[in-house]
Amino acid sequence: MSDIKSNGGFRVGVQKFGTFLSGMVMPNISAFIAWGLITAFFIPTGWTPQLGAPVEDGGLNFLALVGPMIVNLLPLLIANTGGRLVYGARGGVVATIATMGVIVGTTIPMFMGAMIIGPLAAWIMKKVDAIWAGRIKPGFEMLVDNFSAGIVGGGLSLIAFLGMSPILTAISDTLGKGVEWLVSTGFLPAASILIEPAKVLFLNNAINHGVLTPLGTEASVETGKSILFLLEANPGPGLGILAAFALFGVGLSKASAPGAIIIHFLGGIHEVYFPYILMKPALILAAIAGGATGVATNMIFGSGLRAPASPGSIVAVLIQTASDSYIGVILSVVLSATVSFLVAGVIIRATRSRDIATDENGDLSSAIAQSASNKGK
Repeated sequence: MSDIKSNGGFRVGVQKFGTFLSGMVMPNISAFIAWGLITAFFIPTGWTPQLGAPVEDGGLNFLALVGPMIVNLLPLLIANTGGRLVYGARGGVVATIATMGVIVGTTIPMFMGAMIIGPLAAWIMKKVDAIWAGRIKPGFEMLVDNFSAGIVGGGLSLIAFLGMSPILTAISDTLGKGVEWLVSTGFLPAASILIEPAKVLFLNNAINHGVLTPLGTEASVETGKSILFLLEANPGPGLGILAAFALFGVGLSKASAPGAIIIHFLGGIHEVYFPYILMKPALILAAIAGGATGVATNMIFGSGLRAPASPGSIVAVLIQTASDSYIGVILSVVLSATVSFLVAGVIIRATRSRDIATDENGDLSSAIAQSASNKGK
Protein backbone atom coordinates (compact mmCIF):
# COMPACT_ATOMS: atom_id res chain seq x y z
CA MET A 1 0.00 0.00 0.00
CA SER A 2 2.83 2.42 0.84
CA ASP A 3 4.45 1.74 -2.55
CA ILE A 4 1.17 2.56 -4.30
CA LYS A 5 0.86 5.82 -2.41
CA SER A 6 4.51 6.63 -3.14
CA ASN A 7 4.10 5.99 -6.86
CA GLY A 8 0.85 7.94 -6.94
CA GLY A 9 2.46 10.84 -5.11
CA PHE A 10 5.37 10.88 -7.53
CA ARG A 11 3.02 10.81 -10.50
CA VAL A 12 0.94 13.65 -9.09
CA GLY A 13 4.11 15.62 -8.45
CA VAL A 14 5.29 15.18 -12.02
CA GLN A 15 1.86 16.19 -13.33
CA LYS A 16 1.82 19.29 -11.15
CA PHE A 17 5.28 20.25 -12.37
CA GLY A 18 4.22 19.79 -15.98
CA THR A 19 1.12 21.89 -15.38
CA PHE A 20 3.27 24.64 -13.85
CA LEU A 21 5.62 24.67 -16.86
CA SER A 22 2.63 24.82 -19.16
CA GLY A 23 1.22 27.71 -17.14
CA MET A 24 4.40 29.69 -17.74
CA VAL A 25 4.53 29.13 -21.49
CA MET A 26 1.01 28.89 -22.90
CA PRO A 27 -0.23 32.38 -21.93
CA ASN A 28 2.65 33.77 -24.01
CA ILE A 29 2.10 31.73 -27.17
CA SER A 30 0.74 34.79 -28.99
CA ALA A 31 4.01 36.62 -28.34
CA PHE A 32 5.97 33.73 -29.86
CA ILE A 33 3.72 33.77 -32.92
CA ALA A 34 4.12 37.55 -33.28
CA TRP A 35 7.90 37.18 -33.12
CA GLY A 36 7.76 34.32 -35.61
CA LEU A 37 5.78 36.39 -38.10
CA ILE A 38 8.13 39.36 -37.80
CA THR A 39 11.11 37.07 -38.25
CA ALA A 40 9.59 35.24 -41.22
CA PHE A 41 8.93 38.49 -43.04
CA PHE A 42 11.90 40.71 -42.30
CA ILE A 43 15.11 38.71 -41.85
CA PRO A 44 17.47 38.84 -44.87
CA THR A 45 16.26 35.41 -46.07
CA GLY A 46 12.61 36.14 -45.18
CA TRP A 47 9.56 36.91 -47.30
CA THR A 48 9.96 40.72 -47.46
CA PRO A 49 13.58 41.41 -46.49
CA GLN A 50 13.51 44.80 -48.21
CA LEU A 51 11.22 46.12 -45.47
CA GLY A 52 13.57 44.84 -42.79
CA ALA A 53 16.54 46.69 -44.24
CA PRO A 54 17.84 49.91 -42.60
CA VAL A 55 16.19 53.19 -43.56
CA GLU A 56 19.32 54.38 -45.34
CA ASP A 57 19.04 51.33 -47.60
CA GLY A 58 15.42 52.05 -48.47
CA GLY A 59 13.78 49.80 -45.85
CA LEU A 60 11.80 50.39 -42.67
CA ASN A 61 14.34 48.71 -40.34
CA PHE A 62 11.79 46.17 -39.04
CA LEU A 63 14.65 43.67 -38.68
CA ALA A 64 15.69 45.61 -35.57
CA LEU A 65 12.72 44.08 -33.73
CA VAL A 66 13.83 40.46 -34.14
CA GLY A 67 16.81 40.33 -31.79
CA PRO A 68 15.40 42.29 -28.83
CA MET A 69 12.14 40.34 -28.94
CA ILE A 70 13.73 36.90 -28.62
CA VAL A 71 16.56 37.96 -26.31
CA ASN A 72 14.61 40.24 -23.98
CA LEU A 73 10.83 40.28 -24.49
CA LEU A 74 10.01 36.57 -24.67
CA PRO A 75 12.16 35.42 -21.71
CA LEU A 76 10.87 38.30 -19.59
CA LEU A 77 7.26 37.43 -20.41
CA ILE A 78 7.87 33.82 -19.33
CA ALA A 79 9.62 34.96 -16.16
CA ASN A 80 6.81 37.36 -15.28
CA THR A 81 4.17 34.70 -15.86
CA GLY A 82 6.09 32.20 -13.73
CA GLY A 83 6.49 34.75 -10.97
CA ARG A 84 2.77 35.54 -11.01
CA LEU A 85 1.95 31.86 -10.67
CA VAL A 86 4.03 31.74 -7.49
CA TYR A 87 3.28 35.11 -5.88
CA GLY A 88 0.88 37.21 -7.92
CA ALA A 89 1.77 40.53 -9.51
CA ARG A 90 4.45 41.23 -6.90
CA GLY A 91 6.14 37.94 -7.70
CA GLY A 92 5.96 38.71 -11.42
CA VAL A 93 7.76 42.04 -10.98
CA VAL A 94 10.56 40.56 -8.87
CA ALA A 95 10.88 37.61 -11.26
CA THR A 96 11.26 39.97 -14.22
CA ILE A 97 13.94 42.03 -12.45
CA ALA A 98 15.91 38.95 -11.45
CA THR A 99 15.71 37.37 -14.91
CA MET A 100 17.22 40.46 -16.48
CA GLY A 101 20.49 39.50 -14.78
CA VAL A 102 20.74 36.16 -16.55
CA ILE A 103 19.68 37.73 -19.88
CA VAL A 104 22.39 40.37 -19.78
CA GLY A 105 24.98 37.85 -18.62
CA THR A 106 24.69 35.67 -21.75
CA THR A 107 24.63 36.06 -25.51
CA ILE A 108 21.91 33.45 -26.15
CA PRO A 109 18.15 33.59 -25.50
CA MET A 110 17.67 32.69 -21.85
CA PHE A 111 14.39 30.81 -21.84
CA MET A 112 15.80 28.11 -19.61
CA GLY A 113 17.11 30.75 -17.23
CA ALA A 114 13.76 32.55 -17.21
CA MET A 115 11.91 29.35 -16.31
CA ILE A 116 14.31 28.76 -13.41
CA ILE A 117 15.09 32.16 -11.95
CA GLY A 118 11.59 33.64 -12.46
CA PRO A 119 9.60 31.32 -10.18
CA LEU A 120 12.55 31.05 -7.77
CA ALA A 121 12.76 34.82 -7.37
CA ALA A 122 9.02 35.07 -6.70
CA TRP A 123 9.25 32.30 -4.09
CA ILE A 124 12.12 34.07 -2.34
CA MET A 125 10.16 37.33 -2.32
CA LYS A 126 7.21 35.50 -0.82
CA LYS A 127 9.38 34.11 1.98
CA VAL A 128 10.98 37.49 2.64
CA ASP A 129 7.58 39.17 2.94
CA ALA A 130 6.52 36.52 5.43
CA ILE A 131 9.32 37.63 7.80
CA TRP A 132 7.64 40.95 8.65
CA ALA A 133 4.06 40.15 7.74
CA GLY A 134 1.72 41.95 10.16
CA ARG A 135 4.60 43.81 11.87
CA ILE A 136 4.76 46.96 9.73
CA LYS A 137 3.25 50.11 11.20
CA PRO A 138 0.28 51.57 9.31
CA GLY A 139 1.35 54.06 6.66
CA PHE A 140 4.68 52.37 5.96
CA GLU A 141 3.40 49.35 4.04
CA MET A 142 3.97 50.77 0.56
CA LEU A 143 7.42 52.05 1.45
CA VAL A 144 8.52 48.68 2.80
CA ASP A 145 6.92 46.73 -0.04
CA ASN A 146 8.52 48.81 -2.77
CA PHE A 147 11.99 48.90 -1.27
CA SER A 148 12.02 45.24 -0.28
CA ALA A 149 10.96 44.16 -3.78
CA GLY A 150 13.56 46.43 -5.33
CA ILE A 151 16.32 45.16 -3.06
CA VAL A 152 15.44 41.49 -3.47
CA GLY A 153 14.92 41.77 -7.24
CA GLY A 154 18.10 43.76 -7.75
CA GLY A 155 20.14 41.44 -5.56
CA LEU A 156 18.85 38.35 -7.34
CA SER A 157 19.59 39.89 -10.73
CA LEU A 158 23.23 40.35 -9.66
CA ILE A 159 23.38 36.76 -8.41
CA ALA A 160 21.86 35.50 -11.66
CA PHE A 161 24.32 37.58 -13.67
CA LEU A 162 27.35 36.20 -11.83
CA GLY A 163 26.10 32.72 -10.97
CA MET A 164 23.56 31.37 -13.42
CA SER A 165 24.82 32.95 -16.63
CA PRO A 166 28.16 31.07 -16.66
CA ILE A 167 26.39 27.78 -15.83
CA LEU A 168 23.81 28.12 -18.60
CA THR A 169 26.45 29.26 -21.09
CA ALA A 170 28.56 26.23 -20.16
CA ILE A 171 25.55 23.98 -20.83
CA SER A 172 25.20 25.55 -24.27
CA ASP A 173 28.89 25.04 -25.05
CA THR A 174 28.77 21.43 -23.82
CA LEU A 175 25.81 20.61 -26.05
CA GLY A 176 27.60 22.13 -29.02
CA LYS A 177 30.73 20.07 -28.38
CA GLY A 178 28.63 16.94 -27.93
CA VAL A 179 27.01 17.45 -31.32
CA GLU A 180 30.41 18.03 -32.93
CA TRP A 181 31.69 14.76 -31.41
CA LEU A 182 28.70 12.79 -32.69
CA VAL A 183 29.18 14.26 -36.14
CA SER A 184 32.90 13.45 -36.19
CA THR A 185 32.33 9.85 -35.05
CA GLY A 186 29.56 9.15 -37.56
CA PHE A 187 26.72 8.53 -35.08
CA LEU A 188 24.57 11.09 -36.86
CA PRO A 189 21.09 9.86 -35.88
CA ALA A 190 22.16 9.96 -32.23
CA ALA A 191 22.98 13.64 -32.70
CA SER A 192 19.24 14.30 -32.43
CA ILE A 193 19.46 13.37 -28.73
CA LEU A 194 21.44 16.58 -28.24
CA ILE A 195 20.16 18.74 -31.08
CA GLU A 196 16.43 18.53 -30.39
CA PRO A 197 16.58 19.39 -26.66
CA ALA A 198 19.08 22.14 -27.46
CA LYS A 199 16.68 23.57 -30.04
CA VAL A 200 13.85 23.68 -27.51
CA LEU A 201 16.11 25.64 -25.15
CA PHE A 202 16.65 28.11 -28.02
CA LEU A 203 20.26 27.04 -28.52
CA ASN A 204 19.52 26.05 -32.11
CA ASN A 205 21.29 29.02 -33.65
CA ALA A 206 24.43 28.40 -31.61
CA ILE A 207 24.55 24.74 -32.66
CA ASN A 208 23.52 25.38 -36.26
CA HIS A 209 25.78 28.33 -37.01
CA GLY A 210 28.55 27.45 -34.56
CA VAL A 211 28.95 23.73 -35.34
CA LEU A 212 26.83 22.32 -38.16
CA THR A 213 27.18 25.10 -40.75
CA PRO A 214 31.02 25.30 -40.63
CA LEU A 215 31.37 21.51 -40.79
CA GLY A 216 28.69 21.21 -43.47
CA THR A 217 30.30 23.92 -45.59
CA GLU A 218 33.60 22.04 -45.60
CA ALA A 219 31.84 18.85 -46.70
CA SER A 220 29.84 20.70 -49.36
CA VAL A 221 32.99 22.17 -50.89
CA GLU A 222 34.36 18.66 -51.34
CA THR A 223 31.24 16.73 -52.40
CA GLY A 224 28.73 19.41 -53.45
CA LYS A 225 26.32 18.65 -50.62
CA SER A 226 26.17 17.88 -46.91
CA ILE A 227 23.74 16.04 -44.67
CA LEU A 228 24.80 18.30 -41.79
CA PHE A 229 22.72 21.16 -43.16
CA LEU A 230 19.60 19.07 -42.44
CA LEU A 231 20.32 18.01 -38.86
CA GLU A 232 18.81 21.16 -37.39
CA ALA A 233 16.89 22.62 -40.33
CA ASN A 234 14.59 19.66 -41.07
CA PRO A 235 11.06 21.01 -40.47
CA GLY A 236 9.59 17.50 -40.19
CA PRO A 237 9.80 16.92 -36.41
CA GLY A 238 8.17 20.24 -35.59
CA LEU A 239 5.48 19.72 -38.23
CA GLY A 240 4.54 16.36 -36.72
CA ILE A 241 4.30 17.76 -33.19
CA LEU A 242 2.19 20.73 -34.25
CA ALA A 243 -0.07 18.49 -36.33
CA ALA A 244 -0.60 16.28 -33.29
CA PHE A 245 -1.67 19.33 -31.26
CA ALA A 246 -3.98 20.46 -34.07
CA LEU A 247 -5.66 17.05 -34.08
CA PHE A 248 -5.53 15.89 -30.46
CA GLY A 249 -4.85 19.04 -28.43
CA VAL A 250 -7.34 21.05 -26.39
CA GLY A 251 -7.98 24.71 -25.79
CA LEU A 252 -5.37 27.27 -26.81
CA SER A 253 -2.81 24.69 -27.91
CA LYS A 254 -5.24 23.16 -30.40
CA ALA A 255 -6.51 26.52 -31.66
CA SER A 256 -3.06 28.02 -32.20
CA ALA A 257 -1.37 24.95 -33.73
CA PRO A 258 -2.63 25.43 -37.34
CA GLY A 259 -1.26 28.96 -37.47
CA ALA A 260 2.01 27.78 -35.95
CA ILE A 261 2.26 25.09 -38.65
CA ILE A 262 2.20 27.75 -41.37
CA ILE A 263 4.85 29.85 -39.65
CA HIS A 264 7.03 26.81 -38.93
CA PHE A 265 6.74 24.72 -42.09
CA LEU A 266 6.38 27.46 -44.72
CA GLY A 267 8.00 30.35 -42.91
CA GLY A 268 10.84 28.26 -41.51
CA ILE A 269 10.64 29.69 -38.00
CA HIS A 270 11.12 26.55 -35.89
CA GLU A 271 11.02 28.47 -32.64
CA VAL A 272 7.23 28.69 -32.76
CA TYR A 273 6.83 25.01 -31.84
CA PHE A 274 9.30 25.06 -28.95
CA PRO A 275 6.71 26.37 -26.43
CA TYR A 276 4.45 23.42 -27.24
CA ILE A 277 7.23 21.08 -26.12
CA LEU A 278 7.99 23.20 -23.07
CA MET A 279 4.39 22.84 -21.93
CA LYS A 280 4.67 19.03 -22.26
CA PRO A 281 8.34 18.14 -21.78
CA ALA A 282 7.71 14.48 -22.66
CA LEU A 283 7.20 15.64 -26.25
CA ILE A 284 10.95 16.02 -26.56
CA LEU A 285 10.87 12.27 -27.20
CA ALA A 286 8.75 12.92 -30.29
CA ALA A 287 11.20 15.55 -31.53
CA ILE A 288 14.18 13.25 -30.97
CA ALA A 289 12.48 10.30 -32.67
CA GLY A 290 11.46 12.43 -35.64
CA GLY A 291 14.86 14.07 -35.94
CA ALA A 292 16.73 10.75 -35.77
CA THR A 293 14.39 9.30 -38.40
CA GLY A 294 15.10 12.16 -40.76
CA VAL A 295 18.87 11.86 -40.28
CA ALA A 296 18.79 8.09 -40.80
CA THR A 297 16.74 8.53 -43.99
CA ASN A 298 19.24 10.98 -45.42
CA MET A 299 22.10 8.65 -44.53
CA ILE A 300 20.41 5.75 -46.34
CA PHE A 301 19.81 7.81 -49.48
CA GLY A 302 23.07 9.74 -49.27
CA SER A 303 21.14 12.99 -49.60
CA GLY A 304 22.04 16.48 -48.51
CA LEU A 305 21.83 20.21 -49.17
CA ARG A 306 24.21 22.39 -51.17
CA ALA A 307 24.17 25.12 -48.52
CA PRO A 308 22.38 26.00 -45.27
CA ALA A 309 18.60 26.34 -45.50
CA SER A 310 17.82 29.65 -43.83
CA PRO A 311 15.22 29.96 -42.51
CA GLY A 312 14.40 26.28 -42.09
CA SER A 313 11.36 26.41 -44.37
CA ILE A 314 10.41 23.50 -46.61
CA VAL A 315 10.77 25.98 -49.49
CA ALA A 316 14.33 26.90 -48.48
CA VAL A 317 15.18 23.24 -47.92
CA LEU A 318 14.01 22.25 -51.41
CA ILE A 319 15.81 25.19 -53.01
CA GLN A 320 19.11 24.12 -51.42
CA THR A 321 18.64 20.40 -52.09
CA ALA A 322 21.33 18.86 -54.27
CA SER A 323 20.10 17.67 -57.68
CA ASP A 324 20.56 14.00 -56.75
CA SER A 325 18.97 14.29 -53.30
CA TYR A 326 15.33 15.25 -53.78
CA ILE A 327 13.92 11.80 -53.01
CA GLY A 328 15.97 11.40 -49.84
CA VAL A 329 15.36 14.92 -48.57
CA ILE A 330 11.60 14.83 -49.20
CA LEU A 331 11.32 11.40 -47.59
CA SER A 332 13.35 12.58 -44.60
CA VAL A 333 10.88 15.40 -44.01
CA VAL A 334 7.82 13.21 -44.53
CA LEU A 335 9.07 10.31 -42.39
CA SER A 336 10.37 12.52 -39.59
CA ALA A 337 7.02 14.35 -39.49
CA THR A 338 5.17 11.04 -39.44
CA VAL A 339 7.23 9.57 -36.60
CA SER A 340 7.07 12.73 -34.47
CA PHE A 341 3.31 12.94 -35.10
CA LEU A 342 2.75 9.36 -33.96
CA VAL A 343 4.86 9.71 -30.82
CA ALA A 344 3.40 13.13 -29.97
CA GLY A 345 -0.11 11.85 -30.60
CA VAL A 346 0.32 9.09 -28.04
CA ILE A 347 1.69 11.53 -25.44
CA ILE A 348 -0.97 14.19 -26.02
CA ARG A 349 -3.84 11.71 -26.01
CA ALA A 350 -2.52 10.17 -22.79
CA THR A 351 -2.93 13.54 -21.05
CA ARG A 352 -5.98 14.74 -22.97
CA SER A 353 -8.45 14.06 -20.16
CA ARG A 354 -6.29 15.96 -17.72
CA ASP A 355 -5.93 18.87 -20.14
CA ILE A 356 -9.69 19.01 -20.67
CA ALA A 357 -10.14 19.03 -16.90
CA THR A 358 -7.77 21.97 -16.67
CA ASP A 359 -9.69 24.02 -19.21
CA GLU A 360 -13.13 23.20 -17.81
CA ASN A 361 -12.48 23.11 -14.07
CA GLY A 362 -9.47 25.41 -13.76
CA ASP A 363 -7.79 23.54 -10.92
CA LEU A 364 -6.12 20.45 -12.30
CA SER A 365 -3.66 20.03 -9.45
CA SER A 366 -6.40 19.73 -6.87
CA ALA A 367 -8.34 17.34 -9.08
CA ILE A 368 -5.33 15.09 -9.52
CA ALA A 369 -4.49 15.15 -5.82
CA GLN A 370 -8.08 14.34 -4.94
CA SER A 371 -8.17 11.52 -7.45
CA ALA A 372 -4.95 10.06 -6.07
CA SER A 373 -6.27 10.38 -2.54
CA ASN A 374 -9.48 8.62 -3.47
CA LYS A 375 -7.56 5.82 -5.15
CA GLY A 376 -5.41 5.41 -2.05
CA LYS A 377 -8.48 5.13 0.12
